Amino acid sequence: MSTVLITGAARGLGLDFVKQYAAKGWRVHACARAPDALKGIEGDIQTHRLEVTDYEAVKALARELSGEAIDVLICNAGISGKEATVLGSIDPATWRETFEVNTLAPLMMAEAFVDHVARSKDRKLIAISSRLGSITHCNSGRYAYRASKTALNMEWKGLSSDTADKKLICVVLHPGWVQTDMGGGQATLTIEQSVPSVVKVIDGLRPADNGRFFNYDGSEIPW
Repeated sequence: MSTVLITGAARGLGLDFVKQYAAKGWRVHACARAPDALKGIEGDIQTHRLEVTDYEAVKALARELSGEAIDVLICNAGISGKEATVLGSIDPATWRETFEVNTLAPLMMAEAFVDHVARSKDRKLIAISSRLGSITHCNSGRYAYRASKTALNMEWKGLSSDTADKKLICVVLHPGWVQTDMGGGQATLTIEQSVPSVVKVIDGLRPADNGRFFNYDGSEIPW
């Protein structure tokens, strides 16, 4: 049986990732601050109460699952970094929180679970990022969010090299602009349009894709 571990699993994209993989017959480790939201979903779902910025808790979970081979690790948890987007109104506290959740926490997850992924068949280490983190496509503010995702992309590019001996497939994925609490009602995609497409891309990843940045439709995004 294949196994996936998902952070930020209690709502939005994360919740639908749980549903999609459970429906495929995978064992799902669903990590969330409020895992009670996952009750009633059919499938082999193991819930874990986890705050991704509690790094001792992350290490403890890795020890708890030390015997598991995790085929796909999806670092999905993130926040929007809602500081003002105009110069003169930048909030340093929001920057620190945004980088903590969006940038440092995924790397700490990767560090804690790299061997779990390496012992699996698929060996896929996935970060849910954003097209807004592409320097090539930068044309507006949202400084904290954009910068946190750019830094996340850089981390994953580094992981793709540093884990080469473990033969991991480290990929950054943009789920599209999705109608979630973060994306808002004006977003162009529903969760039901985004997540199955992302899962399809993940399913199709091969070793040659290591270190790349993909859109939800499988097209490549420039760094």
